[in-house]
Amino acid sequence: MKVSVIGAGSWGTALAHLLGTAGNDVMLWARKPEVCEGINALHRNPRYLVDSSVSERVRASNDYETVLRGSQAVVIVTPSSIMRDVACDIRPFVSEDTPIIICSKGVEAGTGLLPVQVFEQELGNASRLAALTGPNHAEEVIRGIASGTVIASSHRDTALFFQRLFATDTFRTYVSDDVVGAEICAAFKNVIAIAVGASYGIGLGDNTAALIMTRGLAEMSRLVEACGGTAMTCLGLAGVGDLIATCTSEHSRNRTFGYRLATGTTLEQYREETHMVVEGALACKTIDFLAKAHQVELPITEMVRSVLWEQADFHEAADALFERSLKPEFY
Repeated sequence: MKVSVIGAGSWGTALAHLLGTAGNDVMLWARKPEVCEGINALHRNPRYLVDSSVSERVRASNDYETVLRGSQAVVIVTPSSIMRDVACDIRPFVSEDTPIIICSKGVEAGTGLLPVQVFEQELGNASRLAALTGPNHAEEVIRGIASGTVIASSHRDTALFFQRLFATDTFRTYVSDDVVGAEICAAFKNVIAIAVGASYGIGLGDNTAALIMTRGLAEMSRLVEACGGTAMTCLGLAGVGDLIATCTSEHSRNRTFGYRLATGTTLEQYREETHMVVEGALACKTIDFLAKAHQVELPITEMVRSVLWEQADFHEAADALFERSLKPEFY
């Protein structure tokens, strides 16, 4: 079938390649003309995953109408900060029943809405919407290294449609009906990865990283339940699976950014060097919005936000966490 992928960063490029190798005709929307030229002429993205070739069944354009004309499925892989703009941009070219899956990871600033909720507001028909998330580093997916993901939708037929579309010999797909849980996990793990990277950056060790990951998982589950999701989702691929990959992998931009931030690199410097969006940097603010709305305590998330956006000292922030009153492990 014809599949449209909106967004030609690392993840968008990897998913376009995956869908192309599965036998689909893929149109990839890229903002920059040089990316379109690289994909069409050389089957390579000149800005992201530059060492990997892209399936010859993938073509690219920076024109939405060209990319979306006749599409039987749409895959959204843009930064979460622009997801509402993207929904508005594609609206004239997408029918009301075209299946759409959102791979953006974040919470909308100011509203606390999750990606699927934003697209429902702008495009309607929630039954055709889904979210894809899991421990899926683009660098490994494009190379065909075995991976698994979760496809969450409130409508079972939509989840099964995308499960079949994305499944390959090396990319295993699972379905869930917990869209809220899956999307909160997707945003939350990036914040915890920044904290883990920063802990290494200030000279702490593996014990500390394990502590942050585990307590971060507890924070994640509290927020998921408060927002109407299922705590068990946090123990699956969307939760602990993605948390492990993002907090420990050399490919993780959020973990790497946390380390670099602790050693003096600013967010803007990191963006300029890598051409990548650090989703966790925004998520620590937007998740804080949700936490306050639902009166959920998230001390690690608050620590990351204060260091990143209020110039708090890392060592002092870490000390403040250890000075908190002692509690039961599960509360």
